Amino acid sequence: MLNDSDIRKLCVDRHMITPFDETNLQPCSYDVTLSKSIVRYFGRGEINAMDHTLRDLEYIRFSMNDEGYVLDPNEFILGSTNEGVTIPKNIAARFEGKSSLGRLGLATHVTAGFIDPGFTGDITLEIKNLNNHPIRIFPGMRIGQLCFFDLHDDVDRAYGSTELGSHYQHQSGPTTSR
Repeated sequence: MLNDSDIRKLCVDRHMITPFDETNLQPCSYDVTLSKSIVRYFGRGEINAMDHTLRDLEYIRFSMNDEGYVLDPNEFILGSTNEGVTIPKNIAARFEGKSSLGRLGLATHVTAGFIDPGFTGDITLEIKNLNNHPIRIFPGMRIGQLCFFDLHDDVDRAYGSTELGSHYQHQSGPTTSR
């Protein structure tokens, strides 16, 4: 796992995180912030997990204002980070929630915490209120942290390689399942 000086060097020399803010650098991670953009599913239908189609459902994309967004108990939305990443071919990354938010019952990723070497784009967040009470979230708040792992060598097939069929390369904002 990379420490703060290694993360700083990759961000300054190779623009691994943009924008980079020194105050978000932690001992072995980097805090990322929530963008204004949200995607929410509406309707009473179902989602086919095999082909990602929606039946009697639609998703709505909207922007939070400075007053934030109230996430009701058990509500699920997609959000994204303000920061974009460009992960080198010899680094893997992991998105983790902030413990302070977890203690409030706010989950910031359900399963998609791993970020492959070669990935470029914003990080889509799977945000769910696990609490029995509403939780207000705000654009710009620290929503999670990125940890980085040195692979010692470049991978043979980085995310975005033609043969991998990488669906989310260069994603911008909350991106629905493809």
